[in-house]
Amino acid sequence: MVSVSTWFRYIANKLDYSVSLSYKSYKGGLINDKEVIDSVWKNLFQGKLTFLHWNKGQEMAPTIGDQGGTLLVRKLPTADPMRVFVGDVVLLKDPEKSDNFLVRRLAAIEGYEMASTDEKDEPFVLDKDECWVLADNEKLKAKEANDSRNFGPISMTSIVGRVIYCLQTAVDHGPVQNSHFSTRKDTPVLEVELDVEEMAKHHKA
Repeated sequence: MVSVSTWFRYIANKLDYSVSLSYKSYKGGLINDKEVIDSVWKNLFQGKLTFLHWNKGQEMAPTIGDQGGTLLVRKLPTADPMRVFVGDVVLLKDPEKSDNFLVRRLAAIEGYEMASTDEKDEPFVLDKDECWVLADNEKLKAKEANDSRNFGPISMTSIVGRVIYCLQTAVDHGPVQNSHFSTRKDTPVLEVELDVEEMAKHHKA
């Protein structure tokens, strides 16, 4: 049973998402000023703040096992330093394959100085709207991990959502460890929208 306070926090999250998404559409010229309010109400009362995504591969082990998992992903209207934080597990567009998506952990954002273990590489600072993502599996070499050590910094706009729950089997599932800030933001969304039975139906393992 979801508490009243949790419902209020959930509605606040939905309203923030709806307003941000509508404003983004307005700034992008997709809707006019008369359509903004309608867009806010439509986004507020229709649809969810999450969607399911199937992920397979050893890059994110042990967070996501080698056999893969069904992930509950929270939608983000915009991926900026106020909405996504270092330490978050994110779903992003593959910078090398436009029709593919990757799950990686956000390791650094704009302003961070990056230094290599190779003395031949010069340190550099991530530019505005750039970020650095890494695989969780420390046993893999950089090329095998297929992360920023291989393809370099990526744009924050490549991030489409934050992974908040993972189902690997019917009995092996639970919240994904993200940053403290995101965990607090996502708790009401998880309590209202998590449906383990629905996730199990979509599980491919």
